[in-house]
Amino acid sequence: MLATVSFLFVLGVLVLAHEFGHFIVAKFFKVRVEIFSIGFGRKILGIKKGDTEYRISLFPLGGYVKMAGDNPEEVRKGDKGEFLSKSPGERSAIVLAGPAFNYLISFLIFSFIFFTGFPRLITQLGEVKENYPAYEAGIKTGDRIVSIDGKEVEFWDDLSLIIHDKVENIPVKLRVERDEQVLEITVIPKVESVKNIFGEEQKIGLSGVAPSDESKIVRFPPLESIYYGAEQVVSLTKLTYFSFYNMIIGKMSVRNSLAGPVEIFRITGKEAEKGFVNLLHLMAVLSVSLAIINLFPVPVLDGGHLLFFLFEKIRGKPVGIKGQEVATRIGFSILIGLMVFVLYNDLSRIGFFEKVFNLFSSK
Repeated sequence: MLATVSFLFVLGVLVLAHEFGHFIVAKFFKVRVEIFSIGFGRKILGIKKGDTEYRISLFPLGGYVKMAGDNPEEVRKGDKGEFLSKSPGERSAIVLAGPAFNYLISFLIFSFIFFTGFPRLITQLGEVKENYPAYEAGIKTGDRIVSIDGKEVEFWDDLSLIIHDKVENIPVKLRVERDEQVLEITVIPKVESVKNIFGEEQKIGLSGVAPSDESKIVRFPPLESIYYGAEQVVSLTKLTYFSFYNMIIGKMSVRNSLAGPVEIFRITGKEAEKGFVNLLHLMAVLSVSLAIINLFPVPVLDGGHLLFFLFEKIRGKPVGIKGQEVATRIGFSILIGLMVFVLYNDLSRIGFFEKVFNLFSSK
């Protein structure tokens, strides 16, 4: 139940932000909005206010804003309230506003998290693995590492970065708190080759320790929160684009990297169990992903519309209806193919097909 409510909450906020972006900028340019819908398909609830009918529709995986005169095949009245009567620049602003609002909601969430506080794991050890340097040096579960080579460390991610950089097979001096004692212990990190998230081989230093569940709430002042919120959005955007690039050139597994609605549902449920801050963090990450995907230059996505407007600006006239139809069909086919792939991938992850096969095999 929690997973379902959390999934609908996250999806609803992201879709609402995206469609509201289109809606508010269309209103700014005095384009008549006929339908504002959260969800696709059959209308469940609807209320009309002014020119616009506000709907909740059956399928929650998306939404749409229907503007007057936005279909080149429909007969238009030629009034100023029609979408296609606007200049390419104004139409581009309306289309771009959807992804822009997803970026905005992500920035606001990250800034909110930095300001109100989020848990960070401290350097207390929950596990010391045998046959690794820390174990052999006498470090024990429950110890807390307070400095490395004289540099104080309070949080686990800082400790990990420092140790991972130690690839020269040279001694590292650790100051360790154990009960009421402070111990000086020297270890030589074990160097191993691993693949990073982009599928690239890299050498890292390992001491063989893992964190406990002990954490500390960290908060930042308002201005710092805004700075770190923006920095997080920029970093996440770079990471996402770099990931897509590595998938295209084959360095990263597409199958292991892409997630569809089933996997997002599962992840949302797990993050909701950890707490509201974790759920908000996931929402912010997904919001950036939604913005980036919508900006891909594929017809039926926002990026595809922007590409048409660019061609129109260069040519001095719109792309022909037949050309738009062909491009849209190709784009729609690509999108359907990708949706089928990620759905198959999601179901494979949870062993759905194996369970079905076993069910029929047992009969």
